[in-house]
Amino acid sequence: MTNSDTEQHRRERELTERVTASFDGCDNPRLRQLMQSLVQHLHAFIREVRLTEQEWQSAIDFLTAVGHITDDRRQEFILLSDVLGASMQTVTVNNEAHGSATEATVFGPFFVDDAPEVPIGGDIAGGAAGEPCWVEGTVTDTDGTPIPGARIEVWEADDDGYYDVQYDDDRVAGRAHLYADADGRYAFWGLRPTPYPIPHDGPVGKMLDAVGRSPMRASHLHFMVSAEGHRTLVTHIFVRGDELLDADTVFGVRDSLIKDFVPQPAGTRTPDGRDLATSPWSRVHFDIRLAPSAAADGDGERDRDDMIDAI
Repeated sequence: MTNSDTEQHRRERELTERVTASFDGCDNPRLRQLMQSLVQHLHAFIREVRLTEQEWQSAIDFLTAVGHITDDRRQEFILLSDVLGASMQTVTVNNEAHGSATEATVFGPFFVDDAPEVPIGGDIAGGAAGEPCWVEGTVTDTDGTPIPGARIEVWEADDDGYYDVQYDDDRVAGRAHLYADADGRYAFWGLRPTPYPIPHDGPVGKMLDAVGRSPMRASHLHFMVSAEGHRTLVTHIFVRGDELLDADTVFGVRDSLIKDFVPQPAGTRTPDGRDLATSPWSRVHFDIRLAPSAAADGDGERDRDDMIDAI
């Protein structure tokens, strides 16, 4: 290493140390830790790749564009977090394995609070296009004890690959909530999931295109399940056989969440007597096991409302 190299290294290290030390007076220990670690990792990245000023400006422009396209119906920052695997890594860190508890996965950008309630056996499709699908299962704790009254929120895209909030007519379709019965059982009619692209007409889509990555998501159905004394679960189930299971653009697939969506020919008797004489349909069974709240973190229950506020 030459003298000039040594001097350059000293200047870069000294700057990182000064910026890190600037947060020493922060009264909040956790915030101080987050900011100082962020500075150290960010500076290490800049130094490792020898970031150019032009590249830095491009990054600023990119993040500015992400902010500009974000509104109350589209969250481009969540998309960015998702495609970088940051969302899934955060989920993994915050949902430590606990016995037989159902695995968590990403929230995604299309959850809407206050979706309509449907009874057990109700239809969440709301007129959305797609093949009918009967979804059923039980909600229990990790010992298999039923959890009566567990709140189950579900949402999904239609057959064209769009969620209701992506339309401009204020429709409510493909989403609802219901409650498990006294035996922890739940059931509803939805749509058989199909693959679809995340919104890719914005800066995140341009980034994916630039690096040769697909915007496609594997077919899935979203769940959020909550009950007093238990860790709130955010998860999906995926369609076995989907060719995108190994290429989901947000890295959300877990092997344990891949389920058999069993095709039923038109005219096959339905569980609730619904008349589908001329329409094929599917059925899937998904048993949900919730971890106790103490498994969420040292502070106890992951509150459902706090999760919603976070998005």
